[in-house]
Amino acid sequence: MKTSSNISTRKLVIGSVAVVVLAAAVFFFTFFQVKTVEVIGNDHYTEDELKEKILKGSMTSNAILAPLFYSKNAAEELPYIESFNVRRSGRNKLIISVKEKSVVGCIPYLDSYVYFDSNGYFVEGSKTRDTKVAFFDGIQPKKVVMEEKLPIKETVLNTAVALSTIFAKNDMVPDHIMFDDSYEISLLYGDITVQLGKDEYLEDKMTRVLAILPMISEKKGILHAENVNDNSKNITLEQEQDESQTSAENWTGGYDEEGNYTGEGEYDENGNYVGPKPQTDLEYAQENWVGGYDEEGDYTGSGEYDANMTYVGEAPTEETMAEKGNWKGGYREDGGYDGVSEYDRDGNYVGTLEDDQASAENSGDGTDSEDPDAQSTDTEDTENEEDSSDSSTDSTEEEADYSSDQEEGAEDYDENSYSDYSDESDYE
Repeated sequence: MKTSSNISTRKLVIGSVAVVVLAAAVFFFTFFQVKTVEVIGNDHYTEDELKEKILKGSMTSNAILAPLFYSKNAAEELPYIESFNVRRSGRNKLIISVKEKSVVGCIPYLDSYVYFDSNGYFVEGSKTRDTKVAFFDGIQPKKVVMEEKLPIKETVLNTAVALSTIFAKNDMVPDHIMFDDSYEISLLYGDITVQLGKDEYLEDKMTRVLAILPMISEKKGILHAENVNDNSKNITLEQEQDESQTSAENWTGGYDEEGNYTGEGEYDENGNYVGPKPQTDLEYAQENWVGGYDEEGDYTGSGEYDANMTYVGEAPTEETMAEKGNWKGGYREDGGYDGVSEYDRDGNYVGTLEDDQASAENSGDGTDSEDPDAQSTDTEDTENEEDSSDSSTDSTEEEADYSSDQEEGAEDYDENSYSDYSDESDYE
């Protein structure tokens, strides 16, 4: 028969054991509590995204238990992950090692995006687009099968892989990559469209393009790189003009806040604020003129040298600006005006004044060298016909020479050319 003392003793022992077990459990979860998680091998996902998907449940807060109880099915929710594992490092640290699928690009297919690797194999499909992966439009396979090679031309695949490699190395993935019907390539970076043309000299083209893009990030237009080859390194910007941009010619201001016309007021006749009057080309050139120093290096305001004692001539005037015609150059790369440098006030390369004038001369009306009335006259004598024939021959020769000169000038003159950057940023 059990006595009350035995029962009390057993309860005491059980209680003591429970206390010890509880204390041990508290110590175990506290001592080995996960305080640091390191993720290695990830590129497409952030550490927080991976930890949220992989370390699910209360057991994963313990460094001993987490390698046993982490979510083995997390890869199903992470399309770019091929495999991963969790291991303990020290008593409070976990390391998640990730192996990602080698995705290099994606293409549209039906209402989804198909991601492919460097060998052209279908890796993953998704309803959402990953902006870190190069997106190619103009590639339209008839069907796709998971883990099989995409049915696209080998040359197009090679081009896509080559471009993706360049983008990844330079961290310059465009918003959009387009192949047209002739498989000529264009890239979209914000408001800049880069025309690469055919898959020729791609490395050379992209080296120069990637060096130029940061310099024109605030502009809109088409960057022409399709003609880069062994003999020509020129890249030109065909800048889009903002029709809404206010200039000195279309400025509607001049009124003050009371509606009185002062000529300098920043309001229009309806009381709308339109800002200060934009500067004319002359005013802008005068404000940014780099001269003003005399031969001794003293600033006089009218001296014909700049601070580096480079001769820049007289300060710009209406007459000197008019002599330049339609040429908008005269600015240095740093924005200073010296009247001869090859950039405009917006930083676009426009070539030399001599090139511009030569181009204007070549585009004149000198091609109409024959008299149209002479062609309609049928009663001229033989001598006149011979003279006319000789004249026609001379005219034809002149036209041929003119055409040749014009073509040669077209090669030399390249408006908005960025050829000066041809040695920057060697391709890696």
